[in-house]
Amino acid sequence: MDERLIRIDYGTAFPGLDPEREIGSVKELLLSSSGKIREGAREGKEGFGWFNLPEADTGPVWRHAEWLRSFDTVIQTGIGGSALGNQMLSRALTHPYYNELTAEERGGPRFYVADNADPESVSSILEMTDPSRTAFIVASKSGATAETMANFLFSLDFLGRNGVEDPASNIIVITDPQKGALRTFAEETGCRVMSVPGNVGGRYSVLSPVGLLSAASQGADIQAILRGASAMKKQISGTEGKTGNPAWVIAAASMRNYLAGRNMVVLMPYSDRLEAFSEWFCQLWAESLGKDGRGSTPVRALGAIDQHSQVQLYAEGPDDKLYIFITVEERAEVIIPEPQLKSLESLSYLGGKGMGEMLGLEAMSTAAALIKANRPVMGISVPSVDAFRLGGLIFLFEYATAIAGIAQGIDPFDQPGVEQGKRYTYGLMQRPGFGKYAEEAREISSFSRRNSIII
Repeated sequence: MDERLIRIDYGTAFPGLDPEREIGSVKELLLSSSGKIREGAREGKEGFGWFNLPEADTGPVWRHAEWLRSFDTVIQTGIGGSALGNQMLSRALTHPYYNELTAEERGGPRFYVADNADPESVSSILEMTDPSRTAFIVASKSGATAETMANFLFSLDFLGRNGVEDPASNIIVITDPQKGALRTFAEETGCRVMSVPGNVGGRYSVLSPVGLLSAASQGADIQAILRGASAMKKQISGTEGKTGNPAWVIAAASMRNYLAGRNMVVLMPYSDRLEAFSEWFCQLWAESLGKDGRGSTPVRALGAIDQHSQVQLYAEGPDDKLYIFITVEERAEVIIPEPQLKSLESLSYLGGKGMGEMLGLEAMSTAAALIKANRPVMGISVPSVDAFRLGGLIFLFEYATAIAGIAQGIDPFDQPGVEQGKRYTYGLMQRPGFGKYAEEAREISSFSRRNSIII
């Protein structure tokens, strides 16, 4: 088996500067940060548990996944880290139109994610399901996230109203090992339950049951995902202090370009299967590093689609972005037919070429155009989009994010800005103990409406 994980080209990630010197300039910071990651994981410190997930026992996940596979439909109820990772794994590792296949073709249940608290969306999902043949994965570490718990209560009621005698028998919760509403719900009802490791934060939880359970229910090889993550972990750990460390290269490029005024990071995969990977990356990067007036803004892009919507800005707009391209060496290929009509002769240059080949050449062309414009560009190439390589990519970006944060004196594992918004929501929704936040939120909102235009 081809055990190659990735290739990173970073020679143009520091325009006009020597890449090795730039990486070397933050070497001591990165070395110290690497030590803190290993120490935090070894001691079980809050936030560091993701580092140990590649070695986790998948037996419990497989057992619950087999139960889920007995249903026609599985709905993941969660938001943020309890949804984006699930969408990323599903999009990368299953058929692009998985839910539209027959049950025999799928080999597993249909899969949906109920994340946003939009009544039209969650109602539409439930309208398409047979309640008795539908299972719910409810994922919230705190068991208090308002959007998730609202969707959970709605789904629980949906099961009861539609003749499911024991609604809890269609539910598995993934939550804190000891506390929270979902933990007490499981104790009261006897529903299935799995734990999020106590020292793993939501946006770093995709390699835990939070992400792996839904993927396994769809038939994904979760053992290969963890094996890829473990291989990447070994590569990173074995090349500390060396230019062959892929996480160091990403972290150093983001840090040095940030200091040069480039406060955005564009992740642009040239593969539809990796589109949701960019969505997952954006939460990981933004929520981990955007603190204390610092942090680079992550931008989602998809090649070649965004060549036609964003690259004009990238090439000739403000020089405020670092670009990371992800390309795929091998994919299912389609040969473009030779045009047969005289009116289409001008398209003959496309005939006989592979469509995937064209996508790869478009990535090269876009990167070349940006490099010519003196923009910082880094290229990541994967042999294929499969469970092994995806696991490697996940761990790589988790590590690069964590080490970049620690090296810059940022705690990459908390989210105080998010928590403030949650407190306002709890107060406005009249959760006991949060009344003062409701008053503050109304006052701020009232001030913001003093200057309005009504048409």
